[in-house]
Amino acid sequence: MSHETQASPEQDAAPTSGGDPVLNAYRKSIDNIDAAIIHMLAERFRITQAVGEYKAKVTLPPADPAREQRQIERLRKLAQEADLDPEFSEKFLRFIIEEVIRHHEKARAR
Repeated sequence: MSHETQASPEQDAAPTSGGDPVLNAYRKSIDNIDAAIIHMLAERFRITQAVGEYKAKVTLPPADPAREQRQIERLRKLAQEADLDPEFSEKFLRFIIEEVIRHHEKARAR
């Protein structure tokens, strides 16, 4: 595919709603936030990858249930303060933790 025919990130974003400038502005903000979330998750996983490699090197277990529970409690509190459903934030964090542990287990197996 030539450079001229490749879609830009803006073109890959959610379609606009015709001529509704208010809705389009909301959607543009959502698209920007989504991009920031992806970049933040990528950075988080780069760091947790290093943690997994370190744990494997010094023979620490892949999971740390006490820390995980502290993190969940801390983020539930932050969610409440931010008017975000704490149940949602806990599900989201548990999903991330499970993926991190899976990466740590892979690092340990190498």
